[in-house]
Amino acid sequence: MKEVVLIKVSGEDKPGVTASITGILAQYGVNILDIGQAEIHDNLSLGILAEMPGTAESAAVLKDVLFRSHELGMSVRFTPVSTEKYDSWVAAQGKPRHIITLLARKLTAEHIARVTEIVASHELNIDNISRLSGRIPLEDDERQGPNKASVEFSVRGLVDQAAMRAEFLQISSDLGVDIAMQADSPFRRNRRLVAFDMDSTLIEAEVIDELAIEAGVGDEVIAITESAMRGEIDFNESFQRRVALLKGLDESVLEQVAARLPITEGAERLVSTLKKLGYKTAILSGGFQYFGRFLQNKLGIDYVHANELEIVDGKVTGNVTGTIVNGERKAFLLEEIAKNEGISLEQTIAVGDGANDLPMLSKAGLGIAFRAKPLVRQNAEQAISTLGLDGVLYLLGIRDRDDI
Repeated sequence: MKEVVLIKVSGEDKPGVTASITGILAQYGVNILDIGQAEIHDNLSLGILAEMPGTAESAAVLKDVLFRSHELGMSVRFTPVSTEKYDSWVAAQGKPRHIITLLARKLTAEHIARVTEIVASHELNIDNISRLSGRIPLEDDERQGPNKASVEFSVRGLVDQAAMRAEFLQISSDLGVDIAMQADSPFRRNRRLVAFDMDSTLIEAEVIDELAIEAGVGDEVIAITESAMRGEIDFNESFQRRVALLKGLDESVLEQVAARLPITEGAERLVSTLKKLGYKTAILSGGFQYFGRFLQNKLGIDYVHANELEIVDGKVTGNVTGTIVNGERKAFLLEEIAKNEGISLEQTIAVGDGANDLPMLSKAGLGIAFRAKPLVRQNAEQAISTLGLDGVLYLLGIRDRDDI
């Protein structure tokens, strides 16, 4: 085997560095076995694993690279790589890869240290670290909206996913950050359908609670809602009990409530970006179809499935028509939409906050508990609580600078 050398070039970033170095290597017929480049705060780090043409010519190659690097104002280091070490590196290429995404309002050294300590304790190698979020000003600027920061780690090695997720969940609780871990597979980069819960997910409210307040039965309905979201009461039973309390409510109240619904932070940007990328979107809600259609028109959602509130002579009857959209129904609808669109379940994403969202979260290729109850966070594969809904884009590897 010919001599293998790792060439490391670093210094102030400027156009033409990579072209200049590889141009010299090309003159000598050097083979490139691996190459990587990163830029941090206008400083470049370029690494090239080169197979040299022969011992006699290696010195000339390295001397030319050294002189050219100095002309460019760059530092350069040469490290010989033994045959044994190179063969070991080649043999490791079959190891599974995972993507770990860290999300926070502002990243600190402690956040990075705690995540990488867990990675190291599981004997995983970090191949790459990338910042997904935009550049953060030192002083908060309210005009730019709430701060958000995200870093993505590409790791290699055998993973005990259950153990690592448990440890990441503890860090999330301790430090107020979100940490997601996904297999680095083609499906991660080719999701095609995103299904959202509506209440407390796309909107920062529970519609039935808002209607109950208007009907003067707010406390009774809110108590039932909270118990159902914690998984303490069967959804169908709790839903029917709550709807019955709305009997006699005037139909005009629905329009008033819809007009004041607060859209969740990041929801409009997320749905807009997904549409531009060709994703299909759906609302699968245990709430009401009237409000689902309202959001469909406002955000441009493709599908809406929710409960039809029965209205007779301009008054709510306290009943719903058709099949109740409970947790099992949501999972069924997700599968049906994917099938009709010719999309595999691995290419689907589901986002929700309550216990009745868990069936669809578990069925989707990527299930995300959003600002969810503890029970849901613990049982969902991924969770976002720190950022807005557009934090989902980071889990897809989409950077702020892409500006789609």
